Amino acid sequence: MVYYDAAETLSRVEIERLQLERLRASLKQAAKSPFYAKHFAACDFDPASVATLADVRRIPFTTKQHLRDSYPDAMLAMPLSEMVRMHASSGTTGTPTVIYHTQNDLDWWASLMARCMYMAGLRRTDVFQNMSGYGLFTGGLGIHYGAERLGCLTIPAGAGNSHRQIKLLTDFKVTGIHIIPSYALYLSAVFAELGIDPKSLSLRIALVGAEPYTEETRRRLEEIYGIKAYNSYGLSEMNGPGVAFECQEQHGMHVWEDAYLAEIVDPATGEPVPDGELGELVMTTLGREGMPVVRYRTRDMTRFLTEPCPCGRVHRRIDRLHGRCDDMLIVKGVNIFPMQIERVLMAMPEVGQDYLIVLERDGYIDNIRVKVEIRDEYFVEDMRQLGALQKRIAARLRDELLVTPKVELVERNSLPKTEGKATRVLDMRGNGA
Repeated sequence: MVYYDAAETLSRVEIERLQLERLRASLKQAAKSPFYAKHFAACDFDPASVATLADVRRIPFTTKQHLRDSYPDAMLAMPLSEMVRMHASSGTTGTPTVIYHTQNDLDWWASLMARCMYMAGLRRTDVFQNMSGYGLFTGGLGIHYGAERLGCLTIPAGAGNSHRQIKLLTDFKVTGIHIIPSYALYLSAVFAELGIDPKSLSLRIALVGAEPYTEETRRRLEEIYGIKAYNSYGLSEMNGPGVAFECQEQHGMHVWEDAYLAEIVDPATGEPVPDGELGELVMTTLGREGMPVVRYRTRDMTRFLTEPCPCGRVHRRIDRLHGRCDDMLIVKGVNIFPMQIERVLMAMPEVGQDYLIVLERDGYIDNIRVKVEIRDEYFVEDMRQLGALQKRIAARLRDELLVTPKVELVERNSLPKTEGKATRVLDMRGNGA
């Protein structure tokens, strides 16, 4: 097995020893910020008292609201003059969250990202097209600097403009891309309109992330493009992309434990869950100097995978995301994640590339309606065939969800399309509940 750097070959004992050393240093650095000085004082926590990795649990969680309340710079652990870049959320729901980086932070991030890309099979001889948004969003620049650090010819295509994307892919014989899954599906329809077979490209690897998606969607993308698609995980509070990535085994994402301390907790109680059980991912930066973040509640639901990875790396793996705590839908008293619906739909060959979950209220009763695009060859005039398909989809969804949704079959391209993240849920219940 070939590795990008020595950190990938660390043993379990070496990883935990390094984590403890870096945790102590990171907490000491965090305490220099106005926010964490108060945060630690409120719980009578002294960073110097840390003797084991479990001691981090004595610190209350950091939440997105804390970051908003600290806007614009109360979480800085170094003078603003030492910062060379900031990223921010869109702020569409209120005050944005802001993350700052020193030059050392950016160099470390680029190295982690290059490590991810190398692990997935990319090399300096690859031509890499970054089809992610640049600017305040971390996905664009994070992936970009990783690709350049690896030595790839890097094309900063950015998001959208599908015809230009396809021209770049074709003219420059691109071999690797970064793309969000819903846009990859959208782009496949543009290929069809242009009469181009995506399998005719030089493309061999796609790095896919930024939004939850299912294994069924991944396999569909691999079939459409004739590639290997690798799951990735990141969030701006932990730098951005590069927090965890799949190796070529494609079974779980390795968290780079020399850079992050990961916990999985019960979202209701905050207590650790046993390995292998589903819970909320909580992350702590290990080594970021400008703005350390301690015990951050990601709201992402996943689990640790316990079996050894055949690739030889012992950095712990997390499962693909099972949705978010705050994405959970409650219909007729049943907890439902949109990912469950996608998993069922994308496994059915009759289903096209898009769907929409509509939540409705009839008096005091909540109902769920799923609008499903059907492939052209299955959207026939025979109402009996369409009715049978509709019932089959509803039955499979009922088996998965434990409630029976209304299923509405629609023609290809009849649902609203976007070149960004797809809108999957429309809540029409009036109170947003």
